[in-house]
Amino acid sequence: MLVPIPSVAVGAYMIEEFSVEEQDVLRRYFTNLDQPVFALVNLPEVVKGALFARYSRSAKSLRRLFLDEFVGDLDIEGDASIDATIGLDRAEELYERVFVEYGDDSVAQLGGVHLACEQASNLLTKALEWGRLASYLEQSTRYIAYDSRTGGRYRFYRDPEILSSELGTRYVGDMDRLFDTYAELAPIVAEHVRLTTPKNPADSDFVYRMAVKAKALDAVRGILPAAAQSNVGMYGSGQAYEQMLLRLRAHPLPEARSYAELILTELRKVIPSFVRRIDIPERGGEWVDYFVDTRRSMEELSEQVLPSEGPYDNEPIVDLVDFDPDAEIKVVTAMLYPYSNRPERSIEQAVRAMSVDQRIDIVRAYCGDRRNRRHRPGRALERPFYRFDVLADYGAFRDLQRHRMLTIDWQQLTTRHGYTRPELVDDAGVADRFDEAMERSGELFEALAPAFGPQSSYAVALAYRVRFNFNLNARAAMHLLELRSTPQGHPAYRTVAQQMHRAIAETAGHHAIAAMMTFVNHASETDLGRLEAERRAEARRADPGSV
Repeated sequence: MLVPIPSVAVGAYMIEEFSVEEQDVLRRYFTNLDQPVFALVNLPEVVKGALFARYSRSAKSLRRLFLDEFVGDLDIEGDASIDATIGLDRAEELYERVFVEYGDDSVAQLGGVHLACEQASNLLTKALEWGRLASYLEQSTRYIAYDSRTGGRYRFYRDPEILSSELGTRYVGDMDRLFDTYAELAPIVAEHVRLTTPKNPADSDFVYRMAVKAKALDAVRGILPAAAQSNVGMYGSGQAYEQMLLRLRAHPLPEARSYAELILTELRKVIPSFVRRIDIPERGGEWVDYFVDTRRSMEELSEQVLPSEGPYDNEPIVDLVDFDPDAEIKVVTAMLYPYSNRPERSIEQAVRAMSVDQRIDIVRAYCGDRRNRRHRPGRALERPFYRFDVLADYGAFRDLQRHRMLTIDWQQLTTRHGYTRPELVDDAGVADRFDEAMERSGELFEALAPAFGPQSSYAVALAYRVRFNFNLNARAAMHLLELRSTPQGHPAYRTVAQQMHRAIAETAGHHAIAAMMTFVNHASETDLGRLEAERRAEARRADPGSV
């Protein structure tokens, strides 16, 4: 007999309430109804994709979103006899023989799963999104306000070890105060935006309201702690999930290790053969041990040879630490290579003998007439490389980290490097309240750090800065810098993108390569940076075929 599932707190996670009728529908398409991790099954691919796209801008859980906005448009009568929560019966003999017995990893690239990962801290989301060979959509702090309580609780991760310690009560109390400050300042900043940026009569109330909300939430998001929970929708192959689970099992954060078991439980219901090696001691067990051993060895050696110091004075936001001085010669060589029958060394010699104007003509022809930033030249731009050391607030980092066609690594989030305070916070007259929140976050971090190591980062507000680096080729840079410098982007990562572009042109002296990135936007932030994007979205809603 089906009984209602109440919305209650159980340990670190909330359990959502569904009526008996809703449970009957959900069981057909979701592998469980009471855990933060679940797989989507028995739905058309376009529906799963649309669900995840809507998911990133909705405060609702995926199951609630499906019930409220999708199920009414689907014919679900034919699925009435299905119960996905008890596992799926699949023919696995071929996979078992090829994949497990012979170890053919390519087979594991051919089966994929849509997985919802809910109530994950901002520290955990970065661990989930580390892999390149998967697709991720994360809930946005720009469209979703963290100002309400569910079941009496703000949305932050409650680490069981911290809660059971003598600092547990302080942890919850300080977190609540940070969320209280966020909830109090958001409407104040929004009202300031409305007063200083009047509505254009040509814009609808909805477009204006969404642009104001985005600007205000962008300004106050730095108050949120890294413990703030988010929802992540992902799609990956069996191989991608296997690698994710091995990383999570070896992760220093207990939340990541326990979350790995939640993910594995759901994947066993839909692609059991693809994740079976994880539990084999001489396979998955040894892999995890290897990851743990190397991490611990490096932590010990790093402490010996590089004792902590700093903070450093006048640290640059972006530092171009490595590049190829001959990059422009080599990129022109790579541009010509597929159109010639000569060896690469011969082509490079010819390019070196060319005049600057001749090389520029080749670059312009290869780049062509780019009418928008999605028109990107070919793989010749993958020849040059750049390595950047970046120091930016954690909010900007979490957006930039999602770019996976490059190499990115980062250090632990602490309060060592100070924090950034948006100008809009100053303009709205709430700088003192913002600074008080940063002080509370910093003091809680310092109290947690001696006993809890990586878990102490839960206390650090997103406005605090973290150090990370990028190693990427020019083609990846074109994509990242053009996308992240658009006027509707967050000011924190716009600054990083703009400075990276200047460094390519000025520090590296690669003016021709920088000039190919024609859609990098160096303009100052507009009054309502998100306004133009909201106008386009409204136009698409009115006439989907027009854009």
